Parts: sequence; C-alpha cells; structure tokens
Amino acid sequence: MAWDGDDLAGQAEEVFERQQAAADARAHRGASTVEERARSAKFETLRLSRSRIMGQLSRATNPAHRTMLERALKSINDQMGE
Repeated sequence: MAWDGDDLAGQAEEVFERQQAAADARAHRGASTVEERARSAKFETLRLSRSRIMGQLSRATNPAHRTMLERALKSINDQMGE
C-alpha cells in the first residue's frame, strides 16, 4: 500500500495534537474545575470527529460527499476555534 503525503501529514498532525493535549493535561492536573474538564472533553470529542472526517475526506470520491465532509470539517474547526 502506497503512502499518500496528505495521509502522512494528517497522521503527524494527530500525533502533535495528542502530545499537546497530554502536555496540557499534565500542566493542569488537579487544578481543573468542572467547567474546564467539560470543555476539555468537548474539545477531545471534536478532535476525534475532525480526525475521522479528515480520513473520510481523503478517501471520498463523490463530489457531493466531499462537499458534505468539507462543510462538517469547517464546522468542527470553527467550534474548536471558540
């Protein structure tokens, strides 16, 4: 199976995000409020959804399906930016 550059970039980005999330969790361990934990859980859910959609987008060939995935990705990115 050949490796696609986009797949490798996506995987590297996922690893970086996981490392950053782990570092943030270590830095804030024991000092988080209920709100912070809820926000962190929501962000992790969005990150996982984003990762799944990016994988689907890399394999999608139908233009309508790609458009739907791109919109979903934009929505997730907007939510993560908040």
